[in-house]
Amino acid sequence: MPIERTIVLGTTNKGKIAELRALLQASGITVKGLADFPDLGDIAETGTTFAENARLKAAAVAAATGLPAVADDSGLCVDALGGAPGVFSARYGGENATDAINNAKLLDALRDVPPEKRAARFVCAMAATTPDGRWAETQAAWEGVIALSPQGDGGFGYDPLFFDPALGRAAAQLTPEEKNARSHRGKALARLIPLLDELLT
Repeated sequence: MPIERTIVLGTTNKGKIAELRALLQASGITVKGLADFPDLGDIAETGTTFAENARLKAAAVAAATGLPAVADDSGLCVDALGGAPGVFSARYGGENATDAINNAKLLDALRDVPPEKRAARFVCAMAATTPDGRWAETQAAWEGVIALSPQGDGGFGYDPLFFDPALGRAAAQLTPEEKNARSHRGKALARLIPLLDELLT
């Protein structure tokens, strides 16, 4: 029986799918997204941590598709806001908030915070599971600061506001290759890939 080298990413976010597909390309793993399974519907993110949400999504996708699944939950944690928006990053500005709405709310929340107190990090928890219940998990962070105004037009989410001091640029100003080498998601997936090889054999 051939080894299944197809995984389903538990997301409909096209930006995430593109990033993860590029990172997994060299491993010979075929990647599908939730758009390939339109009957699956939305998966509620009811966890209180990134890791809990990643596990919930991976388990639901593997059970529904019968294929190994990888899911991540990631978000922005700002020190001056007590770690917010955190697990609510995607819906910080409301249930159907756009990236622009979320970014505007973040800038407003930090309007009186000076540059030296705008430390933040992107955090990514990633979980992989097989339909028979085997698991692998990783977590990683990307340290930076919140800029005073949006910079660049690449990426998605909070990328225009997330400034990487080591590179001297915002995440939205990086090439996909530069971002994957630095990002929370890129680092979490790099740690997950060798574990995936074990899960898929």
